[in-house]
Amino acid sequence: MEGELASMGQFIGAGLAAIGSGAAAIGVGHVAGNFLSGALRNPSAAGGQTATLFIGIAFAEALGIFAFLVALLLMFAV
Repeated sequence: MEGELASMGQFIGAGLAAIGSGAAAIGVGHVAGNFLSGALRNPSAAGGQTATLFIGIAFAEALGIFAFLVALLLMFAV
């Protein structure tokens, strides 16, 4: 009985940690949307902000990958 409860806790924790992957997708959408909004307001400055766009997307995706890693560790940890 206790082993089943611990296994259930692992899967619940993994599911909660996987929410971070969805949050990362929302973060990427916000980064790209704000860049597009700024680029449409001032197209001449858009070229200089492209590197910042890619850095923001990379950080948001990295958080999603970390959340996925935590979910896997919770599922398959001994």
